[in-house]
Amino acid sequence: MRRPLLPAALALAAFALPVLSGCEAAASHGSTDAVSAAPAAKSASPDRTSKAPSAGTGAFEYDPKANAAAEIAAALKLAKRDGRPVLVDFGADWCMDCRVLSARFKEAGPSALLAKYHVVKVDVGEFDHNLDVAKRYVDLRTSGIPALTVLDAASGRIEVATNQGEFSNARTMPAAQVEKFLKRWR
Repeated sequence: MRRPLLPAALALAAFALPVLSGCEAAASHGSTDAVSAAPAAKSASPDRTSKAPSAGTGAFEYDPKANAAAEIAAALKLAKRDGRPVLVDFGADWCMDCRVLSARFKEAGPSALLAKYHVVKVDVGEFDHNLDVAKRYVDLRTSGIPALTVLDAASGRIEVATNQGEFSNARTMPAAQVEKFLKRWR
């Protein structure tokens, strides 16, 4: 006897809805005070259990304990010596788009391009962490996460920032599309 598919489909939908709703910014929501000026994720709330390390890596992709300002400063110091620009990746481990983009970065094409940068990953938590750092480089209200910024090796000036949410739906991007985007910057 065949079992009805409806209960299984409802269970899948209940699981998938927060995942499919994305990590992008909801620029029309929130107030303008320091904490709530950051975008709210479109999902009701991030999965609280996903603060654990990303599957398969054994470590956080976006380390909530890292000193983002110090890591960017160190990368800029190295950049001045070797001429490689700094790519700053703002995101969070709960964000599916951030996790997918991190996986794409490890694929052959994007990985080869990223080798030409000093890459710094900055955890923004639930838009409540490292916002002072993010504010210097990208507008999270319009970009959502993941958000990328490329800093000039010599001056540290912003060369490009994904303020229009270019990666806010990274889960749909194949590696070739990520690679194409990175090629435009280099």
